[in-house]
Amino acid sequence: MALKSAKFSRCHLLDEFRVRFNFQKKKNKNKTTRESMAPSVSVRLQGVDDEMQKLLDSNMDEAPARRRAREAFKDIQLGIDHILFKTPTDGLKMKESYERNSRGVEIFSKSWLPETSSPKAIVCYCHGLARKLALKGYGVFAMDYPGFGLSEGLHCYIPSFDQLVDDCIEHYTKVKENPQFNALPSFLFGQSMGGAVALKMHLKQPHAWSGAVLVAPMCKIADDMYPPVLVTQILIGLAKVLPKMKLVPQKDLAEAAFRDLNKRKLAAYNVIAYKDKPRLRTALEMLNTTQEIEHRLGEVSLPLLILHGEADTITDPSVSKALYEKASSSDKKLNLYKDAYHSLLEGETDEMIDTVFNDIILWLNEHTTKNTE
Repeated sequence: MALKSAKFSRCHLLDEFRVRFNFQKKKNKNKTTRESMAPSVSVRLQGVDDEMQKLLDSNMDEAPARRRAREAFKDIQLGIDHILFKTPTDGLKMKESYERNSRGVEIFSKSWLPETSSPKAIVCYCHGLARKLALKGYGVFAMDYPGFGLSEGLHCYIPSFDQLVDDCIEHYTKVKENPQFNALPSFLFGQSMGGAVALKMHLKQPHAWSGAVLVAPMCKIADDMYPPVLVTQILIGLAKVLPKMKLVPQKDLAEAAFRDLNKRKLAAYNVIAYKDKPRLRTALEMLNTTQEIEHRLGEVSLPLLILHGEADTITDPSVSKALYEKASSSDKKLNLYKDAYHSLLEGETDEMIDTVFNDIILWLNEHTTKNTE
């Protein structure tokens, strides 16, 4: 989650089953390339010594290994040449914490607050843009889902999407109940899979949030990407007996998500990202979740800002268009960005990232004012 100081420290890019499943019907299913068959090779990153490389090459299925890698690598990561990492921290209060939730799972979370003033609203799930938003006066809160980032759990394993959503509701309810924040407007921020999480939170809590910012949300499968019935049935059957197995085909998401070539290279610095094939149960849970959300788009009633790159091949822009058209909210806005890919906030040119960020700030400022008048 753009949690730990920046977007690259989260598994967000690795959660998009629509590309990983490789179900696109227009593709030649019998075509196999050398690249797709080649084993993954560990690449030595600049500034990494032998000892650190051992950490990066280690099995990160469990949280302790991911935490060791993050701690050893964070200074290098924060020093890379990316606009989000260059955002200053002067004037901010940042806090990291671990806390066991009601299910006994240790959750990693982080917050960013203005240092010299009270926040004008709170934003939850703010990946990547956390520091930039906090510098604009917002209180920003993020958490790693169980099994993701630094939180406990088998790496990128989702036994129940509903349970994951309930964990998020529990965490952010505590944030909102804090006397320092309970009178403030509160907004959800979801990018990609986080968009599905945010929408599910809203559907479970229809009146709990002042609005939502959704960037390339995973909330519907485009028609030409929908898995054939036979494939779906095979997936369901295998997931029952081998739920944790890594058997789902995948593509290079950095290439599909990052348009800026220099930023695409920096994706490798996401050292605790999940790099294997998706687990069967995780894939099935996301498939079921998108089907549910697709059928409930008309129930989405909170103020919405939806942002999507027109050249996105991971979550097709038609997905966001469907959400915009079907949501029952009377206060909704859809911004499409010409030629932009999936990672609007991490993989585009600095100019495009600034444009998207300014659009988000303008919308948040307007809706914060509406909620405090």
